[in-house]
Amino acid sequence: MIPHDDGAAGPGAGLRLVLGSASPGRAEVLTRARVPFRVVVSGVDEAAVGAAAGDPSPAELAEAKGRDVAARVAAAGVEAPTLVLGCDSVFEFEGRAHGKPHEPEVAVERWRAQAGREGVLHSGHWLGLVLPEPGAGSGVAAEAGVVSAVVRFGAVTEAEIQAYVATGEPLHCAGAFTVDGAGAALVDGVDGDPNAVIGLSVAWLRRATAALGQDFTRLWEPSNAQR
Repeated sequence: MIPHDDGAAGPGAGLRLVLGSASPGRAEVLTRARVPFRVVVSGVDEAAVGAAAGDPSPAELAEAKGRDVAARVAAAGVEAPTLVLGCDSVFEFEGRAHGKPHEPEVAVERWRAQAGREGVLHSGHWLGLVLPEPGAGSGVAAEAGVVSAVVRFGAVTEAEIQAYVATGEPLHCAGAFTVDGAGAALVDGVDGDPNAVIGLSVAWLRRATAALGQDFTRLWEPSNAQR
């Protein structure tokens, strides 16, 4: 496993990454991609953002979270160029947006409706670049975007739905499912980036890093043989 500490950085320690999310799934995506990072959880109140914006998109929430973390990282100061990643996901089914169900009854009802059908998982991303130069935090360069993927659900039974919800896994996932856990058995397929369904597209992260003038490969952790 790649350590998630303040010193985490790729070869040469020339570029660093801060993940502004407490999501285990997003952390695991980065770990599998051999990208060292540290976590700084956003202090953004999603309910407050929703009240102010009406019905914020995942892109808007990702930006709010990312900017909050970037401001704190910049205020603390950085020793190397530091990328700050904010993310948010929402599941679209029959034209309606669904976030985390939180309650078992809600998760069960969602699965009864989506079993044997398909929906679209939208993951908003915001990537900011904090530079070590004095005053750099006052104007953080940033890229933003949404990566979407179609999710095809299996024609699961009522017993399977009840058993899955009983695991507790779907209660804290957008759309009441995830493809990197028990829910993988109930999903027939994904059309698009499967990492985006988990909540973080590494392919988007690479492109956004390049757009900010940085080399994504400088984040990669070298093998022991190369150290």
